[in-house]
Amino acid sequence: MTWLITGGAGYIGAHVVRALLAAGEQAVVFDDLSTGIAERVPEGVAFVEGTVLDRAALDKAIAEHGITGVVHLAAKKQVGESVELPLHYYHQNIEGLRVLLAAVAAGGVRSFVFSSSAAVYGMPDVDLVTEDTPCLPMNPYGETKLAGEWLVRAAGRAHGFATASLRYFNVAGSASPELADTGVFNIVPMVFEKLTEGAAPRIFGADYPTPDGTCVRDYIHVADLADAHVAAARKLATAPGDDLTVNIGRGEGVSVRELIDLINEVTGYGVEPEVAPRRPGDPARVVASADRIAGELGWEARHDVRDMITSAWAGWVRLHPEAARN
Repeated sequence: MTWLITGGAGYIGAHVVRALLAAGEQAVVFDDLSTGIAERVPEGVAFVEGTVLDRAALDKAIAEHGITGVVHLAAKKQVGESVELPLHYYHQNIEGLRVLLAAVAAGGVRSFVFSSSAAVYGMPDVDLVTEDTPCLPMNPYGETKLAGEWLVRAAGRAHGFATASLRYFNVAGSASPELADTGVFNIVPMVFEKLTEGAAPRIFGADYPTPDGTCVRDYIHVADLADAHVAAARKLATAPGDDLTVNIGRGEGVSVRELIDLINEVTGYGVEPEVAPRRPGDPARVVASADRIAGELGWEARHDVRDMITSAWAGWVRLHPEAARN
């Protein structure tokens, strides 16, 4: 099959493109480069610069490249920004998705993989979050992901293409240093930045009902995440009309303090974190159940948290050589 990967020049998208190629699939990257980097597109892979809000550009790309499946990763994804700019987030994430799905339906595309998020669950009060846990998003970003799932599912049923919504938990690491996350929005690069600046990492709240008082989260290596996309894509290609919703996580919780301690160990910094007041809306524990994806797709994570931090640090040092410790 030939897959159009929207956002394919981004951090996650670049890994998905390479995973699809390694699996023998054809890939075409569609990206507006607002956060993506053109140099991440592998040599020999067609690249179309454009936005998913541009129906004409999408129609042309689907027709010219014989697209048979889409992996949709292009979206705005910063929680705080979504609270400040809800109209922008709904326009980009929902209207952009609507335009893309219209092009998919018109172009006869048979498979659609949607990048969703654990943000759809909000603050679940459960030990393990299953796909049947009630979805109660707490911010516009999470709302757009949940509404996006509804729209993808409805469009697939109405127009006869198979769909999958992949609910990511916390993504970290890189398959190689040049593919590392260049943004400083997630906890691992945020801690790296503090250490590089000579400042103490911050823990927001140490009085949660968890073993060490800090929030517990589920972390997934981006290479494992990319492999999950390949598994979903292959399942849809053999199951016309299928509709799948799965968590992508390891099913293991790591506390913020444990994560920072491990980062200090891997980087050689050893800086004691500062404890700040809780942030509003942070749940004590959000850990995935990965049973459904194992059963449906035969997928399971291969990398542990140390792998994530070690690989992410190699990418960080490539971009910030001054951060390396002798």
